[in-house]
Amino acid sequence: MEVTYIGHACFVIRFSTGLSVCFDPYSKGSVPGLSDCNAVADEVFCSHSHGDHNDSASVGSPDEAYSGPAPVVEIIESYHDEVQGAKRGKNNITIIKCGGETAVHMGDIGCELSDSQIEKLKGCDLLMIPVGGFFTINCKEAFELCGKIDPKVVVPMHFSGESFGYDQISGREEFVELIENAGGRAVLNGGSSVSALPEEKNLLLLDPLRIL
Repeated sequence: MEVTYIGHACFVIRFSTGLSVCFDPYSKGSVPGLSDCNAVADEVFCSHSHGDHNDSASVGSPDEAYSGPAPVVEIIESYHDEVQGAKRGKNNITIIKCGGETAVHMGDIGCELSDSQIEKLKGCDLLMIPVGGFFTINCKEAFELCGKIDPKVVVPMHFSGESFGYDQISGREEFVELIENAGGRAVLNGGSSVSALPEEKNLLLLDPLRIL
């Protein structure tokens, strides 16, 4: 599985079958410090209707259409906040299985999950999870949720850096520290993309590809 972090909550994943999927493309100018999304993928999934997550029209199609086995897609409905959507509405968690690989994109998850919801996410190959807080769960909450899901590889998203992201949200440093202190996961800095997931349980740190 290839993973490219476009920025914010946007990723392009390429499964071993050749299927490419874009999650949560952001609209032009919606995320401070990031240039246009300019992603290309066979399929697009958006977790909710906010402009920094749902610009599916900006995602181009590959030159050759995908002709491999169809993915199995499951959507888990959740909330963008801790008060059942009263502040920011609903959020979709997207599970995609293809070619024996499973990727989970948590969207802007802002609430606790039930045991039955967590059961569907357990043991996934790749977990993309927000850590910045304010609009989503924070670093500590994300760490605790990762402990319940126990993915093979976890990638933090929806955080701020020195030159990008919203002022209200934090960086990923606390999340990294919590993972390191817990042990059991190697920490890999992968730049903006990796061509394959590491074999061992891993915290994969990716930097946005589209920083201005």
